Amino acid sequence: MTTTFGYCVEAAIDWDELVDLATELDRNSRFDSLWVSDALVANGLPDWPRLDAWTALAAVAHTTSRLRLGVLVSGNAYRHPALLAKIVTTIDRISGGRVQLGIGAGWPGENRRYGIDFWSRRERLERLEEAVQVIKLLWTQERPTFTGRYYALDGPPYSPKNVQQPHPPILVGGGSDPMLRAIARHADKASPMIDAAQAKAKVVAYCGEIGRDPAEIRWVGGGSLFLNDDAAMQQRAAAYGAQLYGGTEEDTMRGDLFGSLEKVKAGVGRQLDSGMDEIVVFQLPQVHLKSLLRFSDKVIPSFSGGHAGAA
Repeated sequence: MTTTFGYCVEAAIDWDELVDLATELDRNSRFDSLWVSDALVANGLPDWPRLDAWTALAAVAHTTSRLRLGVLVSGNAYRHPALLAKIVTTIDRISGGRVQLGIGAGWPGENRRYGIDFWSRRERLERLEEAVQVIKLLWTQERPTFTGRYYALDGPPYSPKNVQQPHPPILVGGGSDPMLRAIARHADKASPMIDAAQAKAKVVAYCGEIGRDPAEIRWVGGGSLFLNDDAAMQQRAAAYGAQLYGGTEEDTMRGDLFGSLEKVKAGVGRQLDSGMDEIVVFQLPQVHLKSLLRFSDKVIPSFSGGHAGAA
């Protein structure tokens, strides 16, 4: 199974910077995919910019030609699943078949301040299970019907169809048992929010219960990337991260993808050895393009063949 690498835009970013980043990675890097995180509040200080993920991705789809594109992950609480299905299909058409649906139950946090109903935790999980069913039915059946506790379909038309058949890849992100069962039932890709070995063991067992081959599911790892060989700079970055996001400097510096080139390479290797098929990195609190291109040039070729257009 081919190892692929992606970049997820978690940092606060406005459109001009996003389109420049996407264009550069599309033309001059070995990254295979570009993802955008989904929230209404910036990951940092409250007044930092935050674009709508799917709207921004549609524009990025028009300005790129190679990168696969997705939202990591789309919160089900923000959009009705029928609307989300149509959004993804639209971007699949714009991109010529390069979109991926990343979906999760949705996490309230600061987003509650906008008055969105995030329901109870149990209801969020139940709704996610139904939402994925609704989306797959719209993508794969003519005039589908569905009657769930939260969502329903009454034979609606659905046109145009996706470019990718039978449908764009579906990534489910989560770590609770209900989410891992949803991964076993529906996901083409899984982004575990718990220990990877534990998540995979449970999903393998759940696949066994329904007669699905667990090898059909690709596993997505990665994490926060800080690639810098200078020890003093590493210390300052860890201190700033702890101040801005909480946690400890020691925990930050122990991250698989934090530190020198050799340490980051070793961290990627450990994740792949644990069974990950894809590595998606992000950066906080800012995008550091120079560091990203160094990762592309010096790390990715050690694990993947890269692309002909890469620098």
